Formats: sequence, C-alpha cells, structure tokens
Amino acid sequence: MLKQNLVAAAAFALSLSASTVALAETQITWWHAMGGALGETVNQIATDFNASQSEYKITPVFKGTYEETLTAGIAAFRAGEQPNIMQVFDAGAATVIGAKGATVPVEDLLAQNGIDFNIEDYIPGVRYFYADVDGKMIGMPFNSSTPIMYYNVEALEKAGVTPPKTWEEFESVTAPALKEAGYIPMAQSHLPWIFTENFFSRHNLPFATNDNGYGDGETEILVNTPEIKAMFTAMKAWKDEGFFEWYGTGWNDNQKPFEEGKIGIWFGSSGSFGGLQQTATMPFSATFLPYWEAVTTEPTQTFIGGAALFAMSGKSEEENKATAEFFRFLSSPEVQLMWHKQTGYVPITTAAYDLAKEQGYYEEKPAAEVGIQQLSLPGGENTKGYRMGFYVQIRDVMNREYGRILTGETTVDEAFATIEKEANELLARFNKTQG
Repeated sequence: MLKQNLVAAAAFALSLSASTVALAETQITWWHAMGGALGETVNQIATDFNASQSEYKITPVFKGTYEETLTAGIAAFRAGEQPNIMQVFDAGAATVIGAKGATVPVEDLLAQNGIDFNIEDYIPGVRYFYADVDGKMIGMPFNSSTPIMYYNVEALEKAGVTPPKTWEEFESVTAPALKEAGYIPMAQSHLPWIFTENFFSRHNLPFATNDNGYGDGETEILVNTPEIKAMFTAMKAWKDEGFFEWYGTGWNDNQKPFEEGKIGIWFGSSGSFGGLQQTATMPFSATFLPYWEAVTTEPTQTFIGGAALFAMSGKSEEENKATAEFFRFLSSPEVQLMWHKQTGYVPITTAAYDLAKEQGYYEEKPAAEVGIQQLSLPGGENTKGYRMGFYVQIRDVMNREYGRILTGETTVDEAFATIEKEANELLARFNKTQG
C-alpha cells in the first residue's frame, strides 16, 4: 500500500510540474495563406522557433487564400477573436494599416520589448512598403518578392539574342527572332502587379496622388496616363503580331507554357524561382524588368509584392512579448536564408543577403539574386510602393479591363478611363470608412 501511495504521489508531482511548465509557456497563433510546400516551410519555421526556447509556442493556422485570410482576420477582429499574428498581402495592406487600433506597429512592438530595430537593416525595396506616412514600419515583411524577367536559355540561344534591356529592344530585335525560332516570345502572370504597379516604379512615375497614397488625406489613382497607355497599346499590337500571348488572369495558366519550353520570356515573381527549379523542363535564368528608353534613360528599382505579418492589437503584454520574440527569430539571417533558399522569396535584411553571398549561394544559382539586385537599384520619389484602400477590388477592375483590351472588346483609352473612374470611386468610399 505504501508503495502504491509513493507511486501515486510521484505521478501527481510530475503532473503538477508539467502543468506548471504548460502554464508558463505563452502561446500565440499565426494565421497565414501559405498552402502546399510553402505551408510546410511555414510549419518548419514555427517548429524551429518553438524548439529554440521554452517560454513561447507559436501555432500556425492556414486560413486559405490571401483574400480569405484577410476576410477571416477582419471578422475575427470585430468579434474580439483575432490571432496574434496575421499575414496580409500587398493589396490588402492599406485596409489593415488604415484600421485604427487594429495592429501594433512592428517597430513599436520590438522597441517595447527591448529588441533593437533599424529600418536601414532591411534591403531598400522592402523598407517602406508596409510603413506609415512617417516611415515607421507597421507590418513585418515576410514573403517578399518582386517581378522579374525569366528567360528560356535554349530559346534565346536558338534565336541568337540576349535578354532585352529595353522594351524597344524586345519589340525590334528579341521578339521577331524568338518568333522566327518557333517560340512565343513573351507571356506574363500578373498585369496589375507587373505591368502596372511596377511599371510606374521602374520608370519612377507617380501612381497616385498624395505621395502614392502614403500621405494623410484623400488619394486618387493616376493610372490614366500616356506612358501606361502606350505600354498597353504596344502589348495589344504584340499580341496581334504573335509576340505576346495572354492566357487569362490565372497565374499558373501563364507560367505553365514557360515551364513547358514554349515561351521565350516570362514575367513572373522572384518568389517563383524555387518552384521553377522543380517544374521547368528546360534551362532558365532571369534578369531585370525591361524599361522604355522613350520614358526614361535612368530606370529605377521595383518594389515588393507578397505579404507581411501584422501583430494584432488587444493582446496581453506576455503574448506581445512572444510575438516580438518570434519576429526577432524570423528576421534573423539564418532563418531568412533558409526561407530564401527553400522558397525563392528574397531575404528581407542585408545581413541575410550578405550571409547568402558569403556561402556562395549566388555563384551556384545566380538567378536567385536577381530580385534582390533589382530591389536594390537606385530609387526615386515613386519607388517605395503605393497605399490605396479597397485595392483588391481595384485590381479586379484592372484585370477585367485589361482582358477586354487584349480580346479587342474595348480600346486602351476607354479601358483606362474606366479604370480611373471606378478606382477613384472605390478610393472615395474607402476614405469615408477612415473618418
């Protein structure tokens, strides 16, 4: 009987000890939109963080697409059930940043928890996309990418051309040679992001009033301009001439023909590099986006797409501390380099970029560096990005009208007048929600 009592007492003591440890462990949740292999890498990051210390535990939760994750997060916040961390994509950033009191700015969160922060530690094209009007970083950049030009090495060799630096060169030299060699010269996977938003950045042109939407006050889009209309006029002519093919708004619909070796040049995300290594049936490489020499002789940097992680408000000091420690872990050079290598997204800090170079990663895979190099080109007044509310819906308007241009249902002038009108109506509605 005594032996049984001792065993029971020991079991109780162990149970009590385990309960104490469990109570001491601060738990936080991370809602994200990374499915498939990207989701597996997200889970690995969380597992590694949890294993790196015993005070905090983060649980990642896949919530569907970017749009679905944002919708779920907004609903949860209104119900007081928001996660500690929410991933928000580029087009939804203004909605979250504009929602007063919804988030704790990452700069403030880190400072409040004794973690050093210097925005200059981040690579140039990453620093200010998720910042406020004063340049304070609100969201922690996570899966950051930029549009680049991928090319089929065999196709260009067969055609006897090199990757074009300008659109004039593409039109007069590259495209005719690729077509003659039996290839579709060009395709792309996101007309609003690549050939609109980053078109303005590459040429250092204003995309919206009010400092591209970063300033206080009302913002109007400046999309109905001669330069962008000339770009789409040329693209329609290229499509008619067989220099360009458009497979619709689906990303993979346009990427797949490139992977199959049918396309000479494909404009996609620097974050596609990791996947392309597995799916491309031919040798490929990458370089910078072309620019129109008629518009500028000094092309500038592009800015990021992808998403950032936002610390949601309304949480305890202990949970905010856990979130800050996770952000410290996530932005470390080693974790950023792992994320960069496994996914193709750019490392967000110069320290991580330097570590990749020290390890000789770009000597082995030079195309993996192109996105970072392009983000690090000289900047200008209009290269940090844009901040416009209801931008998800504005992109929908663009996609609709761009499709109508390319199928001959409307003219370039009519399409951009429509985009301007409907986009500014959406921006006016958004402005009313900020009052």
